[in-house]
Amino acid sequence: MIEIPSDLHKDVVPLAFLLGTWEGAGVFDFPGAEKCNFGQEIVFRHDGRPFLEFRSRTWVLDGEGEKVRPLENEHSFWRVTSNQHGATGEREIEISSVRDDGTVEIWYGKLHDGKPQIDVATDAVARIEGSDPYTGGKRLYGMVNEELLWVGEKAAPEVPLRPYMSGQLKKVLNQAKLIQDIADLPDDGIAFFR
Repeated sequence: MIEIPSDLHKDVVPLAFLLGTWEGAGVFDFPGAEKCNFGQEIVFRHDGRPFLEFRSRTWVLDGEGEKVRPLENEHSFWRVTSNQHGATGEREIEISSVRDDGTVEIWYGKLHDGKPQIDVATDAVARIEGSDPYTGGKRLYGMVNEELLWVGEKAAPEVPLRPYMSGQLKKVLNQAKLIQDIADLPDDGIAFFR
């Protein structure tokens, strides 16, 4: 069930399914870089204005699933730019993002009608001198069986657009909400299991 916070700006209500903290793992594979498994934490939050704030941290995992080193971090702002309040029809999405390697991107795409799926592609890419070569990308985000799945495609001057990262994440439970939910249990908690 999706809860819509009372202070969520009406323009981003269609993105409410993304709100919260998500954790999981994925695979990174791009020519010229080390292929690896990674861990990821994504946080979608809002402050009442007409956008969602997105923060993603990823780190390389070893064979036992332990953190080895940071992989990449991203911070972005997601907006619904058309048909925000429509009952049907696709909604246009725009994302402005910056990554820790000095890459800045503007993404445009759509939230599909009737399903929690977002497709976006870069419209503009700027990068500092020391960042890896990168000319554009595509991403797909979707909810499947209460999990957030995503795949990113990337192009570089010598590499045509191809998948390079994908992740599967589960929503992290809010401890404060859990405390509220167990308020109805008997004091000893044992009666619940009888």
